[in-house]
Amino acid sequence: MEVTLDTPTPGAPEKTAVRSMFDRIAPRYDLLNRVLSAGIDVRWRRACVDELALAGPGPLLDVCAGTADLLVEALGREGARLGVGVDLSSAMLARGHEKLRRRGLGARTALFGGDAEQLPLAGGSMAGAVIGFGIRNVGDPRRALAEVQRVLRPGGRLVVLEFSMPRGLLGLAYRAYFRRLLPWIGRLMSDRAAYAYLPASVARFPSPPDFAELMRQAGFAGVGWRTLTGGIACLHHGDRP
Repeated sequence: MEVTLDTPTPGAPEKTAVRSMFDRIAPRYDLLNRVLSAGIDVRWRRACVDELALAGPGPLLDVCAGTADLLVEALGREGARLGVGVDLSSAMLARGHEKLRRRGLGARTALFGGDAEQLPLAGGSMAGAVIGFGIRNVGDPRRALAEVQRVLRPGGRLVVLEFSMPRGLLGLAYRAYFRRLLPWIGRLMSDRAAYAYLPASVARFPSPPDFAELMRQAGFAGVGWRTLTGGIACLHHGDRP
């Protein structure tokens, strides 16, 4: 894998490198998501919001919000829900802000530059939270999970959407695609180093049972998970007691 000084280390990502990488790939981030997943990522985000099952009033928090796709999906379903997004990358947030504005959701959202391990929010202030394809880019995932647990109201739910490694023949094909084709497409359309980092970071991410244990250690109850698309992605959930 080609690694530069401004590309994160898979499994131990540095904040400055994460910020730099996502600032670089922001202009074509959404396009590449659609191309590289053949559009399946749209269904995954819908499933993430379905799993959240927000009930009652209160704001929704999107951690590692990126270009705000999850906020668009969630707030588009409800006419009064407020949303808060936090991300390290100002370039990603700028695109998210414009996307929300175009959909008439800008007045109901606030996007902040911030660190998932030190959320700039009061304890017990959020009704629910989501993290979409971002927790593996956090240096200390358990600390970030504990921060989300802190800012959730009692009974509030966190849903984490993240890549996983399928098994069997699908797993073999998926690994070949991830390690060979994906970096090549990334080089043609965006940034080769960033799209070589992606499969390496997925390979080093905890298995679903191990990540569930991290959620329990962070204080979540009722922790569970289910795989999507044969195990290519996984939805994790847990509630603040």
